[in-house]
Amino acid sequence: SCVRKALNEADAFCRDNQLRFTKVRRRTLGILLEGHSAMGAYDVLERLKLEGLGSKPPVAYRALGFLLDHGFIHRIERLNAFIACSHPGAAHYPAFLICSDCGSVAETSFSPKTDVLSKTARLNGFQIQHTTLEAEGQCPDCQQQGSA
Repeated sequence: SCVRKALNEADAFCRDNQLRFTKVRRRTLGILLEGHSAMGAYDVLERLKLEGLGSKPPVAYRALGFLLDHGFIHRIERLNAFIACSHPGAAHYPAFLICSDCGSVAETSFSPKTDVLSKTARLNGFQIQHTTLEAEGQCPDCQQQGSA
């Protein structure tokens, strides 16, 4: 039901903003929502191919680019992968917690007004335009498995 809700919200956003939410774009978002994990472009392409929605890399890259440009997904630089946004449509500053053991990714957020990087930038007269914050470590499940 969370997948259906997110897809309906994306439909409404695209309709309200006169954007084309094509079948491939919708399915690409659905694949990322269903997975609850980061996926590479070729993993997404493989799923699209199995469902008869395209077999060439540009199909996936165009859909991912659209979803990224409109805030429906995020790119995880460290993994060269994509993940559905936990707060689509909301102004937020995402940060990602990446488990080095199982590869799970959790989205959280930080405050650009109070974090150390922003304070340091302001003190040096630097204006940050874009930040990607990624932290690597162990998720609670992997920590438990390691101590068992």
